[in-house]
Amino acid sequence: MTRPFLILVLLVATRAAVAQGTLQPSGTTARLRGLCVVDGRVAWASGQGGTVLLTTDAGATWRRRIVPDSKERDFRDVQAFDDRTALVLAIGEGQQSRILKTTDGGESWTTRHVNEDPNGFLDALAFADARRGLALGDPVDGRFVVLATDDGGDSWARVGRDAMPEALPGEGAFAASGTCLAVRGDRAWFGTGGGRVFRSEDRGRTWTAHPTPLRAGNGSSGVFSLAFRDADHGVAVGGDYKNPDARGGLIALTRDGGKSWTAPLSEPTGYRSAVAFLPGTPGPSLIAVGPSGVDRSDDGGRTWARLGDAGFHAVGFAETGVGWAVGEDGRIARFEPPGQP
Repeated sequence: MTRPFLILVLLVATRAAVAQGTLQPSGTTARLRGLCVVDGRVAWASGQGGTVLLTTDAGATWRRRIVPDSKERDFRDVQAFDDRTALVLAIGEGQQSRILKTTDGGESWTTRHVNEDPNGFLDALAFADARRGLALGDPVDGRFVVLATDDGGDSWARVGRDAMPEALPGEGAFAASGTCLAVRGDRAWFGTGGGRVFRSEDRGRTWTAHPTPLRAGNGSSGVFSLAFRDADHGVAVGGDYKNPDARGGLIALTRDGGKSWTAPLSEPTGYRSAVAFLPGTPGPSLIAVGPSGVDRSDDGGRTWARLGDAGFHAVGFAETGVGWAVGEDGRIARFEPPGQP
């Protein structure tokens, strides 16, 4: 086990606080891109080959939850509310894109939405609470597709079709970590391959589009992940997944709810597919992950420090500061704030 997996320095109580990032046996070699941290003991992960994993013992064991007829599906996002209720989003063209739900800890699943448009492609899920959520899809007929649910994902309906700005030529979203879409209360945001962030203040019924300084426009670059700590302060990360070591245009910050975005003082050293705030940190602190490494900011994203070369695709934290990251070959690491057992 190499050092980048063992120690990640995180600001939790003070600038000198240290958290352990320890590899855990996942029981799979599937690429994992979906992650939802419920609390310090419960988390769900998802990925290639119909893979859905659940831990209820802080990651000591990860149990494979079988989704029928899904061996060929790629579950790029998972949204969970406890150890029994979760939704997974499968990507792909047309009917390959779908949303499934379990209410018994993954023992059984029901299909709650199937994309019937042959040009459609779902990318991400995000929920404001256990009832209200949104799903994002690539443009159809020139406009991004946003689906809304008010019943915990049991039913979905398209919203904002006529109040959605037109997509740029070739513009889509990236299903890299399930975090290109973010929701807080009635507000929602999503990032695109055009380097733009779309924002809504009415649960997806109307949208406006706003440029960012992130690199974009070649089909493999743009905004890959968004994180908001409140209605105003947010961070966007991205880059070019075909050129993961390229520097510049990787981070953008907003202080006005996504209306305007600025570049930070320093950036990570390569493409990042996911970013998450560390709850309760005074900085506040963030962790950004990608296939080429992990970076930390202790000042709300203005400056960044390299933590190591261990690659991950997604990262998330519970309110207690406990968290996980997931990546290639079934890689899962758990992070503990100081003082946690």
